[in-house]
Amino acid sequence: MNHCPKRLSHARTFLAIIAVAASSRISVAADRFDGKWLTTVSCASARDALGYSYRFTSEVRDSNLRGLHGTEGQPSSLLIEGKIEADGTGRLYATGRTGSKEYVPGRDTPRGTEYSYSIDAHFNDKTGTGTRVEGRACSFQFEKQ
Repeated sequence: MNHCPKRLSHARTFLAIIAVAASSRISVAADRFDGKWLTTVSCASARDALGYSYRFTSEVRDSNLRGLHGTEGQPSSLLIEGKIEADGTGRLYATGRTGSKEYVPGRDTPRGTEYSYSIDAHFNDKTGTGTRVEGRACSFQFEKQ
């Protein structure tokens, strides 16, 4: 009977060690994407609109990506934000404002018009890829710096 309290104490210690080890593994998996990423956006020509491509730096902190091309809220800007899951699946969302009309399908959209779309992405330790879900065909390349 004297052994029960000791066993219970050992069991609690063992469970505490397992909990710490498990949370450390989760933290390491989540943090593996953290850092700066060179982001390349390439959009194909669509109807009467010219295609384009540009690069900018995105940053991932606590598995949350944020990348900005241009000045937020201004014409010719693009903000990409979203969460990268532990398995590398990226749930990203882009918002921006149109620039020159020759790059906008239809060409009757005024400069500075707001737009948004979702991005399906996947990341590994050093690279990532993505595709635009709605609208014209655009691809995304991510390279960890």
